[in-house]
Amino acid sequence: MLRHTVGRAYDELAWLAERSPLRTLRGTRPVVRDIGYEVPRPGAIEAFARIGAGDRLRAMAFRLEHGPGNRWRCAAVELGGPRMPHSKDD
Repeated sequence: MLRHTVGRAYDELAWLAERSPLRTLRGTRPVVRDIGYEVPRPGAIEAFARIGAGDRLRAMAFRLEHGPGNRWRCAAVELGGPRMPHSKDD
């Protein structure tokens, strides 16, 4: 998915992938329980997924933007829990 991201979303996804935030101690595999979306403007979709793993339920939100080459790209991602520190350039 990293090749389908732009801007800070690329760094956020890489940071999350290194930490495996959906993994449980007992090795229960995460399962998508529900999904939804809003269209705040043409060319943008804000989506969410509720993800269950064992007795835990987490939410993941992301924004997709329609870009060059008629491609959808992830422009933002958020998952409950620790967040990637901001750089001084942000």
